[in-house]
Amino acid sequence: MSQANPQSAIDNPQSIHAVGFELLGADPSCAARRARLHTPHGSVELPTFMPVGTVGAVKGVEVDRVRETGAQIVLGNTYHLTQRPGEETVAKLGGLHRFTGWTGPMLTDSGGFQVFSLSSSVKVDEQGATFQSQHNGDRIHLTPERSVEIQEALGSDIAMVLDHVPPLPSTRDVIADTMQRSVRWARRCQEHALRDGVSERQSLFAIVQGGLEDDLRQESAEQLVEMEFAGYAVGGLSVGEAPEEMYRAIEATTPFLPQDRPRYLMGVGTPTDLLEAIGRGIDMFDCVMPTRNGRNGLAFTAHGPLRLRNRRHVYDTRPLEEDCPCPACQRSRGYLAHLFRAKEMLGPILLSIHNLTYYQRLMAGAREAIEAGRFLEFKQAKQGDWAKATGEG
Repeated sequence: MSQANPQSAIDNPQSIHAVGFELLGADPSCAARRARLHTPHGSVELPTFMPVGTVGAVKGVEVDRVRETGAQIVLGNTYHLTQRPGEETVAKLGGLHRFTGWTGPMLTDSGGFQVFSLSSSVKVDEQGATFQSQHNGDRIHLTPERSVEIQEALGSDIAMVLDHVPPLPSTRDVIADTMQRSVRWARRCQEHALRDGVSERQSLFAIVQGGLEDDLRQESAEQLVEMEFAGYAVGGLSVGEAPEEMYRAIEATTPFLPQDRPRYLMGVGTPTDLLEAIGRGIDMFDCVMPTRNGRNGLAFTAHGPLRLRNRRHVYDTRPLEEDCPCPACQRSRGYLAHLFRAKEMLGPILLSIHNLTYYQRLMAGAREAIEAGRFLEFKQAKQGDWAKATGEG
């Protein structure tokens, strides 16, 4: 992985990946895969769920507690970090790992989704996106090259290309145009990363776009695969479409992705979504759902959701789950319900930790089921338990 000849690296990008992928096995009854991701900061067992550290912290959860949930890799948001505190500040403080205290693998997104979903008056041209900062009103121009530079400064193990995320629903012409622009931007991200000096510490993942159009998803995947990225994400989903439409889009994409690279479904989602996507060949996930719901009093459990604000929990002496090792489950449902009624900040913290633990336990169970060749049985059993849950917890 020499930095002496960047043009050679551009001609052969496969030779410089800092992240490695080891396929350990697959379930014969579906497309579920058991694999291992190797990064400069350690290995990750796949399938995996990545907690979201929006501004360098998983909201409300101290970094050691994040580790205790079973999380192996976390995500940082480039859009938010470059505005507060700024990537230069993070770099001067030792990079995102030292800055946050997280010593394991980290992935940073490109900022593209936040630009198109959170910023007002976004203007996009071939060069990039121009928008106004939510925080101070500054005018910001984000290009593929700039996105790569920010993520290099942050120092994550995995960086994402900048893509153009279309709103759904959109016309086929709009989706095709944004998909092709995303492919062009991906090439610019790759070339800039390599010309900047080949890094032994960071790899770049591409993002497949194409909305709900099967043929556009295939076209996007095929063009990106030709560029030999270290991994491939399925983007532009979980933006309001029906679950069945999302699953179909995944099925239209994964057959055209290489077997020897990780596959990442961005911004997803519910426990059911995770299992359905694993069965369709996805390896990695991220979503704010566990912590956002935890802050609002909803706990994920093996027997469906529990809403701790409901009065039925006031005198309940049971834990959220009998076999869960998290600190929330060392207390009673009645106590947790009290914390939310009293507006005590410990309630959202404990429930966030529980939900993150639940997601990691679900992933561990999925890995074991794939190894045993019984993933579909595992998925059906879990979904059956959730379906049996009566009423709102």
